Amino acid sequence: MSTTHIISSEILELSTVGDILFQNKKIELSEGSIEKIKACREYLDEKIKKENEPIYGINTGFGSLCDVKISNDKLTKLQENLVMSHACGVGERVPNKVVKLMLLLKVQSLSYGHSGVQLQTVQRLIDFYNNDIFPIVYTQGSLGASGDLAPLAHLALPLIAEGEVIYKDEVYESHEILSKFNWKSIELQSKEGLALLNGTQFMSAYGIHLLLKSYKLSYFADLIGSISLDAFDGRIEPFNELVHLVRPHNGQLKTAKRIREFLEGSELITQEKAHVQDPYSFRCMPQVHGATKDTLDFVHKTFKTEINAVTDNPNIFVGEDEIISGGNFHGQPLALALDYLKIAVAELGSISERRTYQLISGLRGLPAFLVDNPGLNSGFMIPQYTAASIVSANKQLATSASVDSIVSSNGQEDHVSMGANAATQCYSLVNNVERILAIELLNASQALYFRKPLKSSALINSFLKSYRSEVQFVAEDKVFYKLMMKTQFFIDDFYIENDLLFD
Repeated sequence: MSTTHIISSEILELSTVGDILFQNKKIELSEGSIEKIKACREYLDEKIKKENEPIYGINTGFGSLCDVKISNDKLTKLQENLVMSHACGVGERVPNKVVKLMLLLKVQSLSYGHSGVQLQTVQRLIDFYNNDIFPIVYTQGSLGASGDLAPLAHLALPLIAEGEVIYKDEVYESHEILSKFNWKSIELQSKEGLALLNGTQFMSAYGIHLLLKSYKLSYFADLIGSISLDAFDGRIEPFNELVHLVRPHNGQLKTAKRIREFLEGSELITQEKAHVQDPYSFRCMPQVHGATKDTLDFVHKTFKTEINAVTDNPNIFVGEDEIISGGNFHGQPLALALDYLKIAVAELGSISERRTYQLISGLRGLPAFLVDNPGLNSGFMIPQYTAASIVSANKQLATSASVDSIVSSNGQEDHVSMGANAATQCYSLVNNVERILAIELLNASQALYFRKPLKSSALINSFLKSYRSEVQFVAEDKVFYKLMMKTQFFIDDFYIENDLLFD
């Protein structure tokens, strides 16, 4: 198995990105990408020599200063000033795993040869990636329109020996890390600052990270929901394929099939039932979980297009002898997709919390709050409170960011996407849903103990055997937050193969 991923014009798949990250692969440019980058840079240098006309962002100011012509001898200073002046991020640090994705996706976008950057600039970004040198980027500052200007400025600062980086969990001034690796700072040429700052790699990196996690949580929602169904003495009939073939949404069909497979061979699911129907949180898992799956597929398509695209401005077309100022940096497609992702994943948490509530309610032969001697023991009463509070927090986070806009740059940038806000909201929300599902797993595992001697399926029993090595049966009250955290770590660390996630 190769330990290096080659950056090229081949379509970069979500599953490929997942493998690159999981296997900690290095990256390098293909020969084709190197030639495209060099050809575009040479074309731009010749263009500037031959023509005296203003070209936006290359020999002009930026934003509302686009009509201010800059002399050729000040073009490097222009680009350096751009990077430094736009590094205005505030708030919390962007997690290293997201910054690493920002580096990867910025290299991918610059590799197509429409951005006018120097080869050595792209190579230095690759050096940062391969050595796990993460520029410190902040979560607040991007309007998601002229690209993710402030976050990408922070990503670019270390190229010119400015800003700070994290290396081996230590914070370094950028000039210190350059000296440590015996690297010289990059002297930015015309257009380079703009190529580095324009782009959607902040929104895209968050989106890709969250998509990978959301597919995993979608799988876990089906699995944990199946455990809860068995523990609640639920019925299998609502998952019969016939029901779903007459309303054939893809996600609905997939969810029902998964749950049937998870429960195959269960003694509990096949025993005679005293009840005719289950509550919606159990019976309607195919319809609810399935709708989320269909949303994930839509969001996946949007981000797949984005990470295989050129999103800076202006765009340089060597073969056509054109330099065109457009708007590919505008984050509207991503803002809408991220808002949609927020809503869809929030629903996995919402229905999960309802199943948890049913499990602790003392119904169908289960003890109240899933513990012996309720009263003396509060049992699993308060973990459900926690899940409920998180569900309500997610309702607030799921409110659309993309319907908002605000005017900037003296009216030149008069409509913005707010996709960066959607991205950071989505990050909090998806992590919240992982916590909610962890609480359901904790409850469902406990509930199954009270169904002995009947057993669940071989698949579920095997999964729970692994889980119970970390979190055991609760006979009497314990410090519950530790059990909840252990369960979340168990879910987060659990590896699921691509063919199961993306089938």
